[in-house]
Amino acid sequence: MSEHPNAAVVRRMNEAMAGGDLDTAGSLVADDVVWHEIGRAEPRRGKAELQASMSEYEGTTITWDQHDLLASDDHVIGLGTATATRGDQQLVYRTAEIYHVRDGQVTERWAFSDDTQRIIDFFR
Repeated sequence: MSEHPNAAVVRRMNEAMAGGDLDTAGSLVADDVVWHEIGRAEPRRGKAELQASMSEYEGTTITWDQHDLLASDDHVIGLGTATATRGDQQLVYRTAEIYHVRDGQVTERWAFSDDTQRIIDFFR
């Protein structure tokens, strides 16, 4: 059984981000994307704002262990474990991420975690 095309978009975007290939990742995100982050009250709006925010994570490495990817014609849900490392600090947390995909690009993303406060504290 082949992978749903929307799942392939999200998988490719996540793999590109993990590999530091921000050009490929960016090509899979709509210019007017709405990107909801864990612990952030307002979403990032637009690809330019999202790309500019990447500098906030300099010095931090985040790896993603994808447990499952479920897709329909409109949405993709990714379940996994993230590990964030900065210096000698490490945070491991589980997430559920929901993506709205249209015309081969992510147009909106929501992320939820098992411990929002620990994530907020780690990324301050």
